[in-house]
Amino acid sequence: MNKAFTREPDASSDYCPRCGTQGETVGIETLQSFLSDEQRRMLSVPANFCPSPSCDVVYFDSFERALLAADLAKPVYPKDPNAPLCGCLGLTWDDIEADAIKGDRSRVKAAIELAKSPSARCHVTMASGHACVGLVQKCFLQSMNRGG
Repeated sequence: MNKAFTREPDASSDYCPRCGTQGETVGIETLQSFLSDEQRRMLSVPANFCPSPSCDVVYFDSFERALLAADLAKPVYPKDPNAPLCGCLGLTWDDIEADAIKGDRSRVKAAIELAKSPSARCHVTMASGHACVGLVQKCFLQSMNRGG
């Protein structure tokens, strides 16, 4: 077959150079929120976020340059399980788990509503640059299912 009509394989640059997990693309606004100017200059844009909780890489680029959780000024979820799951409201896993034990859905609902609103700032409050809704709901449901 003529090579002009075959698709080249996708580059592997969107996979973490340390653990091999597929990265999540992050924009410059996210990087500006979590990295110093010097750190941002170390990565090409777009950069990727490694979502694996067991990997110490937070951001990496297509040249396999990486910044580790220890390089950041503040802890980020899921690299640090005590860091906020919801950057806008500051909710941690423990907060949501406590709400689930009490049967209180108000903060989970607030996070969902905020994520839908124009005032949502997930792209600058979450290291992944994505909304926290899935994480918050997962935590709440897991806590409820454990008999919380």
